[in-house]
Amino acid sequence: MREYLLTLCVTVAVTYLLTGPVRKFAIAAGAMPEIRARDVHREPTPRLGGIAMFGGLCAGLLVADHLRNLNGVFELSNEPRALLSGAALIWLIGVLDDKFEIDALIKLGAQMIAAGVMVMQGLTMLWIPVPGIGTVALTQWQGNLLTVALVVITINAVNFVDGLDGLAAGMVCIAAAAFFLYSYRIWFGYGIEAAAPATLFAAILMGMCLGFLPHNMHPARIFMGDSGSMLIGLVLAASAISITGQVDPDTMALFAGGERNATHAMLPVFIPLLLPLTIIAIPMADLVLAIVRRTWKGQSPFAADRGHLHHRLLELGHSHSRAVLIMYFWSGLIAFGAVAYSVHSASMWIVLAIVALSALGLVLLLLPRFTPRAPRWAEGLVPPRYRHRERAAEAAALDVSGREPEPAGTIRVGVSGVNGATAVGPRSRFPDRRKAESAR
Repeated sequence: MREYLLTLCVTVAVTYLLTGPVRKFAIAAGAMPEIRARDVHREPTPRLGGIAMFGGLCAGLLVADHLRNLNGVFELSNEPRALLSGAALIWLIGVLDDKFEIDALIKLGAQMIAAGVMVMQGLTMLWIPVPGIGTVALTQWQGNLLTVALVVITINAVNFVDGLDGLAAGMVCIAAAAFFLYSYRIWFGYGIEAAAPATLFAAILMGMCLGFLPHNMHPARIFMGDSGSMLIGLVLAASAISITGQVDPDTMALFAGGERNATHAMLPVFIPLLLPLTIIAIPMADLVLAIVRRTWKGQSPFAADRGHLHHRLLELGHSHSRAVLIMYFWSGLIAFGAVAYSVHSASMWIVLAIVALSALGLVLLLLPRFTPRAPRWAEGLVPPRYRHRERAAEAAALDVSGREPEPAGTIRVGVSGVNGATAVGPRSRFPDRRKAESAR
């Protein structure tokens, strides 16, 4: 675990430190597109954040290659090299798209080529363990076709959800954390070494997202662009394919007490037969809804609009930050709920906890205008929007004027001093100037 943590920290540090120079480079290169009708931000923001994320990916793989316990992943498997080659190709296409706006069909073809490059180097589906049935062996063309489909679907699912500051990076980070826990359990809990590449990929993916998030939270200073969203989508898909299609269920049967029990134990990872991953079910639902919505209107499935889930949250009245947190909540509930169910599938408490948290999420969705207020003793520790209205108004007046707010019983008198400053005196007893003149 310590070597995984070291790899994670190095990836976070490299990504974080590279994002600042990349932002300056993006501004100098003119990678700041004009604001479109579907955009939420109001000021031009540089893209190309994927350059820093790709640097973090390379640094994480380089460090892991020199660690004693992780070096075996590179010696016994070709999957890290397959991931790096596919990631480099999809990252290059994303950089060109962030700068020159490549056509959607060209990007789709590049995604398929990147997936094919990984398949040619061995990162492919070999079999499908179906719950209740057992292991279903795949022919070469079936495994390759399924692998390419999973990679392309996952990349576009992550790309579609990248519409708010910090949304895609945070949701993928949550998914990677849940996936890391699951694959780490298979690797060290069952002793199956084939799960080691997926565990490493998930740890590096977490580092890429965590290192980029401080620059991407609202208000974002830089966007990851397609160079970042397609990159993290490909890494997440590679992790899923590595553990789903490479880990032999017969090996798990030795530890789980039978083939069916082994298949049931790996249930949260086998659901990708229907969806790429349960841990990105929210982006996948957004992808499916977007395709149906656009096709129903007679538009291209790749035509951009403002009908995504995060756009609908904003229309309900949620603020930008709250909409992102709600999406985080649902992603974490589905991802960690699936992992918890895989560990203790017979526990009713897990099901009850998931139901209770789902009800809490529905309440949050139905209360868009509810603003939590911190206790008065903690108001100095929270942003002004979470303080009581009187204190928040005073803080806002102080931020705007740059000086302490005036007492409620004072008004400004139009008499200028030596330096042009206006004098402040007690509030007049006459609410109207005409009454004041008549009284004189």
